[in-house]
Amino acid sequence: MSSSAPLVPGKVWLVGAGPGDPDLLTLRAARLIMRAGLIVHDGLVDPAILAMASPSTRLVSVAKYRARHTMAQEEINALLVREALAGRDVVRLKGGDPFIFGRGGEEAEACRAAGVPVEVVPGISAAIGAAAAAQLPLTHRRAASVVSFVAGQCKGLTDQNWAGLAGVGRTLVIYMGVATAEAIAEKLIADGLSPQMPVAVIENATRPTMRVLRASLAGLPALVAARKVKSPAVIVIGEVCAEPETEVLRELALEAVQ
Repeated sequence: MSSSAPLVPGKVWLVGAGPGDPDLLTLRAARLIMRAGLIVHDGLVDPAILAMASPSTRLVSVAKYRARHTMAQEEINALLVREALAGRDVVRLKGGDPFIFGRGGEEAEACRAAGVPVEVVPGISAAIGAAAAAQLPLTHRRAASVVSFVAGQCKGLTDQNWAGLAGVGRTLVIYMGVATAEAIAEKLIADGLSPQMPVAVIENATRPTMRVLRASLAGLPALVAARKVKSPAVIVIGEVCAEPETEVLRELALEAVQ
């Protein structure tokens, strides 16, 4: 009596889709998308990127929105493992980079625990892509030598210690901070950051609908409300966000002509 050979598991690729513009995909990401049989994707992945897939590709959305998730993270982990153990290769497509607020680490752990081969394909993070599109340097020789990334939408926001992450010579980039902009401003000001610290909000970075909005830290909540800012958006806080006519950039311009 013969027994069938054990099923060889498929592979999971955790792929960064970048900030939105398909031209900012890595070559490896683009190739995987175009040949994928199954793509499990986030809601932040631009439709133009999904359109690169074959018409025969099975697309599964696991979009997450504030207070409403298509699928809990544990269910997403189980989906990737289940499909791979059934012998199917899976492209897990994430906005930005899988390992920067993308929960890619959790998904990789779940795959490894189940004996599923997994590979990470990095992408341009939302912060880096947004700053580049807005021509806003996150570090600057005369303004900032340190940059930090934090999540603005998570449990216990007011209890988190952000001391030293923002201020003179430092840039703070906040992901998922639109809905909590007021609490963020209050928290940073209470920690001693100047209410006049420049802030930039970059919405829909690298896409045709991109907006770059500027305010002071104290004016951040009013800006978000008045301009009806919606995700995806990142908030950048620091002297690098100052308008070009500020003292720092004026001094640089004078140096250039001397």
